[in-house]
Amino acid sequence: MAEIKLKVDYDDYEEGKRIETELEKLAAGSDSAAITSLIIGDWGQAYENSSEDVVKAMVQHKDSFPALRKLFIGEMSYEECEISWIVQSDLSPLLEAFPRLESLTIQGGNELRLSSLQHDRLEELRIITGGLSSAVLADIAGARLPNLRKLELYLGVEDYGFDGGLEDVLPLIEPGRFPNLTYLGLKNSELQDDIAIAVADAPILEQLETLDLSLGTLTDEGAEALLASDRIKGLKQLDLHYHYMSDDMMKRWQQSGLQVDVSDKQKTDDDEDWRYPSITE
Repeated sequence: MAEIKLKVDYDDYEEGKRIETELEKLAAGSDSAAITSLIIGDWGQAYENSSEDVVKAMVQHKDSFPALRKLFIGEMSYEECEISWIVQSDLSPLLEAFPRLESLTIQGGNELRLSSLQHDRLEELRIITGGLSSAVLADIAGARLPNLRKLELYLGVEDYGFDGGLEDVLPLIEPGRFPNLTYLGLKNSELQDDIAIAVADAPILEQLETLDLSLGTLTDEGAEALLASDRIKGLKQLDLHYHYMSDDMMKRWQQSGLQVDVSDKQKTDDDEDWRYPSITE
């Protein structure tokens, strides 16, 4: 048994089923020691109930999952719960409980915290939200993650939880912050132009293989700064898909000789020049 998913849907929750009981059953099973990847879906009306009970149950039964390397908290469809409705909690205890964890994916930023973000082995941190708070960005900026290779953040919009600005994102790209980082995703943002301009000539590009600024409101303004950067030329992959660039700018990218994805061009509203990231609510 390599990967397993646990969930409690609406009807089961109404009938008394609880995620902590399901985790207890899993931990007591003969195959628990072989589980390398655990996905936690809906823990029961996740738009009202936080993930706190998931965290407590995981910590309580940590010794039953010695092989666990990948953990996904909050994997659910929009029919189960819209991303920005998912109520999370402080997930830091999970990192302390599983010192051999290599990958942590979190979906939903409502009430999310990572207040003590320290881990020697974590290689991948993905947070998928319609709006990521400045408090969580500060948690990440202050983290000790010496082995982190991939950082992927869906920043979102103000209406659904993003309460910061460019100044809250910039600490993530400071030199030496994550010395082994090769993939940086600062995506799904209503500040995509500002982020692109800031990152375009940042020293962190010298260590990256992939820069992902996709799914946001990128226009020719941000794209121009990226295209003018010498450091961008050292990347193996630049992901800009889902964007608001002009046809002329897309053509310039296609003729640049760089490995860049400029697919999925978006159209602005005919009456108002409004632009939206891919994932909000």
